[in-house]
Amino acid sequence: MLELLRGMRHKSLSVDADTPITDVRYVVVDTELTGLDEKKDSIVSIGAVRMAGGNINIGATFSRLVKPGTELSAASVVIHGITPSEVIKKPDIDPVLSEFFDFCGDSVIVGHFISIDLAFINREMKRIADRPASNPAIDTFGVHEWLRKRAVSYDCPSFPHAGYKLYDIAKCFGIEVSGAHQALMDAFITAQLFQQFLPMLVDAGVCSIGELLKIGNPFKGGERFRTSGEIVNF
Repeated sequence: MLELLRGMRHKSLSVDADTPITDVRYVVVDTELTGLDEKKDSIVSIGAVRMAGGNINIGATFSRLVKPGTELSAASVVIHGITPSEVIKKPDIDPVLSEFFDFCGDSVIVGHFISIDLAFINREMKRIADRPASNPAIDTFGVHEWLRKRAVSYDCPSFPHAGYKLYDIAKCFGIEVSGAHQALMDAFITAQLFQQFLPMLVDAGVCSIGELLKIGNPFKGGERFRTSGEIVNF
């Protein structure tokens, strides 16, 4: 399985920039972490769901617990509810990442503050394959901010002031959220949010994936963790 990741060092994924955003294959991703320090903390869970344009494929999901390379802190256990006993016999990150990228294929990766997830994923990718993940990525928070600043929709009364947290924005759009953070559930919530954003983007004149990748670029504007001090994402 790890040969898939090592083979990625010779593979560069791209998407036709003119492809309509409603025709693109997406994989919506969330991770749970032992903390937010990308140099010392680790991934403890990965969850993902596939989308074909605006259609969420609830039958095509990915959910894995990972034996982390660093200890689970009490603070992180409170957030995601994953205890040391649940992961002690789980596989480490290498085979899980291989399965994950096999699941992703050449899809565009989507996530809320996806730069955080990618920082941890790419640290491991560089160790295994000498390069970061090749899949293009879209940050739903960046898309939300682009729409908010243009007041594209007023279907959500608090849209201009919904904040930055996934759950707050999701509730604003009538998406049900409950319980502790869980990677697959958060990926599904993010997918529902992205599903609502797509027609709003088309109405705003953003019709191609090339345009959307610019708007949702997770690394634009410099510091990717510019608000991580306020985000509870692990």
